[in-house]
Amino acid sequence: MRDIALFGGSAHPELSAEISEHLGVPLHPVRVQRFANDCLEVQLQANCRERDVYLIQPLVQPVQENLVELLLMIDAARGASARRITVVLPHYAYARSDKKDAPRISIGGRLVADLMVAAGADRVLTMTLHSPQVHGFFSVPVDHLHALRELAGHFRNLDLSNTTVVSPDLGNAKEAARFARLLGVPVAAGAKQRFADDRVAISSVIGDVDDRDIIVLDDEIAKGSTVIELLARLREHNVRSVRVACTHGLFAAGALKRIGDQSEVVEIVCTNTVPIHERSEKLTVLSIAPALAEAVRRIHNGESVSALFDAP
Repeated sequence: MRDIALFGGSAHPELSAEISEHLGVPLHPVRVQRFANDCLEVQLQANCRERDVYLIQPLVQPVQENLVELLLMIDAARGASARRITVVLPHYAYARSDKKDAPRISIGGRLVADLMVAAGADRVLTMTLHSPQVHGFFSVPVDHLHALRELAGHFRNLDLSNTTVVSPDLGNAKEAARFARLLGVPVAAGAKQRFADDRVAISSVIGDVDDRDIIVLDDEIAKGSTVIELLARLREHNVRSVRVACTHGLFAAGALKRIGDQSEVVEIVCTNTVPIHERSEKLTVLSIAPALAEAVRRIHNGESVSALFDAP
């Protein structure tokens, strides 16, 4: 892969290194220093002139620090005469701020997308945005990957003859239906109402879940309030077992332990789009580095990225 320059920010160095290994290209270092006035300075430690530059940086805690670092990386690449700048954004935290559902609030998902483009991003490669409309917030091309193939590959090793995939809410039901088709099993969904960031209510589960093995699929798990509420409803249907799956395992405020302590939960599966700081004997982490690396290769060579999803 000639004329490519790959850089990883400080948010998730392990994932950056793994993508570099799958691509077979070096991961160039990024120097980040903080001045006495608390401002950051970023220097890309390799030549970018007329090269295809890829900057890997998920927006994870501390989100604001990592966002500013990413914007400075983009600006540095633009100032160094990069031919094209692609932001590899495995997790876009501001995707949750996607609509004005209360008076006088900002739509952070659109604003941060504008900031990246203003800094100089020519393209964005991301994974499992919280809602589809966030894709349209960017005024540059966006390659939106999902981890359904990786998750399905894991669950195909199980006996799925009595399994139902359950989406915690109707908003994620379409993705859950795609996932269920990959596994060849039925799908159900919870009727959810959110009152606050950590307070939700699920009144019922729509679909056949009685006395079945359940795979709960969500895009991300932060505090785990939705999953815990859904487990309470599933318990009323005497489900046999529950496996919880998501793309982004944020697991904030002890969520991993709270979910793992539920007796019907036999496994929690996520990918490594974000660093996993907590561990549990019930946790399985799947790597999406091969998928991101293949997408980078296809973008660089001018090949179809959507073709990645043509076959199960």
